[in-house]
Amino acid sequence: MNAPDRPPNEPRLTALSHGGGCGCKIAPGVLSEILQGMSPMLLPKELLVGIETADDAAVYQLNDEQALIATTDFFMPIVDDPFEFGRIAATNSISDVYAMGGKPILALALVGMPIGVLSTQTIGRVLEGGNQIARAAGIPIAGGHTIDSVEAIYGLVALGLVHPKRIKRNSDARVGDRLVLGKPLGVGVMSAALKKEKLSADDYAKMIAYTTKLNTPGPDLAALDGVHAMTDVTGFGLAGHALEIAKGAKAHAVIDWAKVPLIGGVRELCTQGFITGASNRNWAGYGEQVAVPAAFAKEDQALLTDPQTSGGLLVSCNATAVHEVMAIFRRHGFEAVAEIGHIAAHHGGPRLTVR
Repeated sequence: MNAPDRPPNEPRLTALSHGGGCGCKIAPGVLSEILQGMSPMLLPKELLVGIETADDAAVYQLNDEQALIATTDFFMPIVDDPFEFGRIAATNSISDVYAMGGKPILALALVGMPIGVLSTQTIGRVLEGGNQIARAAGIPIAGGHTIDSVEAIYGLVALGLVHPKRIKRNSDARVGDRLVLGKPLGVGVMSAALKKEKLSADDYAKMIAYTTKLNTPGPDLAALDGVHAMTDVTGFGLAGHALEIAKGAKAHAVIDWAKVPLIGGVRELCTQGFITGASNRNWAGYGEQVAVPAAFAKEDQALLTDPQTSGGLLVSCNATAVHEVMAIFRRHGFEAVAEIGHIAAHHGGPRLTVR
């Protein structure tokens, strides 16, 4: 799908990027190597969540009733329409606040654009797309920073507030918990088809709808005592983020693959070869920690590791809370929500089993 308002002779946005959306993330194995070289830092007692468990955001306690959530996310274009690119990037950035159980309050824009390659009109449309999503979230984009960049880059610094007792980390799952996923998988596959101009208009509309849907259930889910852990599924795919939950809890995650919701048509796109390079890098980075059935198809492996841009919330909750968790998602318009697995005790070997 081409951008309807692209000026003549201006390149497609996706043609300027070597990877789009959360597929741009540094592979998990490489990222671990980079972080191993970091010196220990002095951590103030007010820092409730830092980098220890690769959580979605940092959280700093302000007082007995409030903690500040701080996060940032940015990437290169996943679509050619500048307005939709801005909307997707902003939705993805704000999602981390929701994933910690918080309410967003403020954002700052991060903008890198190839000046002279893209028109000011196109760049302005990217920013306006971000502004629209910020308005939908009820927050201002109150400033930011811009640079002249070889590739187009856009995202936000997002800030939010949460009660210190309602923070939902990715590391607090408990044995016996159920796993609930808010959005279906397949955005990475669709983006691969789009880049090769093989995505239908109907599928493009689905992709835009999912990637611009704010994860607003987050604060309501955080208010439930039965919800123990939460994260959003993004660049490392469902397997990668389920592994983070399992490692943080020193437990074992089990995914019932038949219950995992997929965007309609993405499996067929996989069979046609539309698989992202990030999916393969994800598997190379953590595949040895995942046990899959002997007959697990390559298409299923690709979807299991498919990088999601602005993906759904992954919730770990006790069995008695599943019904209410599902009801909250549906109240916010997440009809594809599904219970997809559980947390078990870890007895060595892989941290994640897909059955």
